[in-house]
Amino acid sequence: MLSWAVQGYGEESCLHCHPQQSPRSHGAVPCSRCHGGQPEASQQEAAHRHLLAKPGTPETLAASCGSCHPKQVAAVPQSPMYTGQGIVSTTRRLLGDLGDSAGAGGFATLGHSLPDQLLRKQCAACHLGSDRAARQGSAPGMVRRGGCLGCHLQPDEPATHPQLNARVGDEHCLGCHSRSGRMALSYAGLAEIEERQAAGEETGYLADGRLVARRQDDVHHRAGMACIDCHTRAGLMGATQGVDIRCEDCHANPKPRLRFDQWPEAEAAMKRRIPFPVRPNQEFLVTARHGTPLWHIEVRPTGLFLHRKQVGGSLRIPPYAAACRDPKHERLHCTACHSRWAPQCYGCHLDYAPEPFQWDALAGRQTPGRWVEHRWEIRNEPPPLGVRADGRIAPAVPGMILSLQPSEGAPRRFLRRFAFLDPHTTGAARTCVSCHRSPVALGLGEGTLLIEAGRWRFLPAHGKLPDGLPADAWTTLDGSLSGSTPDGQGRPLNPAELHRILSAP
Repeated sequence: MLSWAVQGYGEESCLHCHPQQSPRSHGAVPCSRCHGGQPEASQQEAAHRHLLAKPGTPETLAASCGSCHPKQVAAVPQSPMYTGQGIVSTTRRLLGDLGDSAGAGGFATLGHSLPDQLLRKQCAACHLGSDRAARQGSAPGMVRRGGCLGCHLQPDEPATHPQLNARVGDEHCLGCHSRSGRMALSYAGLAEIEERQAAGEETGYLADGRLVARRQDDVHHRAGMACIDCHTRAGLMGATQGVDIRCEDCHANPKPRLRFDQWPEAEAAMKRRIPFPVRPNQEFLVTARHGTPLWHIEVRPTGLFLHRKQVGGSLRIPPYAAACRDPKHERLHCTACHSRWAPQCYGCHLDYAPEPFQWDALAGRQTPGRWVEHRWEIRNEPPPLGVRADGRIAPAVPGMILSLQPSEGAPRRFLRRFAFLDPHTTGAARTCVSCHRSPVALGLGEGTLLIEAGRWRFLPAHGKLPDGLPADAWTTLDGSLSGSTPDGQGRPLNPAELHRILSAP
């Protein structure tokens, strides 16, 4: 009988029946540590008693991953990526009059009203609270799994046990974040387009059939940085309830600094991952939002150096340029100037038919009712700007410009909502003219800006929609008409701001 032992665990007989599953996953911990069962038994029925065939899925987290990582397993189910709470509450708020789905809550609270059916069939497949192992329609190459496996299970040869580790590759992010804001696509320099836009483009198809074209990728991507080189464990795994990192944390962070012996207990495990020699008085940068140590950034007398987590090697981190510190631009978020382009869809249509069947990601089976989405007027260009709840000016893209008609003969309702977005297309700063004289950047839409008798006028290039605004606009020069944000916390530039921008020399 084949058996193997790990210090402190004794012998296990799992390899007698599973010789191809070599004990090399996740630091070569014994099979039973993740899978449970009775590993000392020699008969299958006895050995498989209390077996967890799929550890690391939402249903098995506490019994599998939680046996070694209780704090992480307690935090992850509270994270936005696990619950999908933001998607659920926004969809219910905007489409609430199509059914009775009032209130917030994550995907676990979904019922069977029309807004909730939309979420179950179009959105629920991309959150860590669903078990993706049995999902239909997940295209090959688009990694989508639930629970801890969603990020930490690495692809491997079919005949061997897959690796589990913290080296999360960008392909894991792409599986889910290639939809909605398309950040993972944009970061890699891929832009979703329509067939009619393909002429003269370098194009290809994603694994799920969507057509994409090449665009300039993010400067961090060109430098060989993975998503996890910026995004912290605390920001991804629920400890901070949102994004932890900011541009300033790396590019304008002379203080605060944390000594090695001052690390918070919650981040103590990261000490052993530090990729450079640690001096007794070594200092580390921390994130401004939550004080998370940036353990892979080395503070040297000659500057700051980022050690890449995936591919190795170090990169010198450039400090902010003088223009970034100009008091006239103090309200500008970094992305307002440095986002080279953003995916924008100015046409959106959803068809719903109650009779055809469609895969329900929560039920794990085909259920009645089918949603089909249509898009047109897709742009991948410099985005409009708006004012966030914190008063900073940042990119805002169409989140929803559509007419709603819940049933034939029912009255139509029109929505115009723009959503703030970090496009993940960082590059050289845009020119002054591309902002101060661009009607698109100002939220007016495509068209011509004219100045007559000292007053600005705008001639839109596109016709008006039911709310009176041009099809691609967010506001007007006089502010008499404007859209809003899904949560009502942000806004387009107001008339005073628009005229101040236009009057700049």
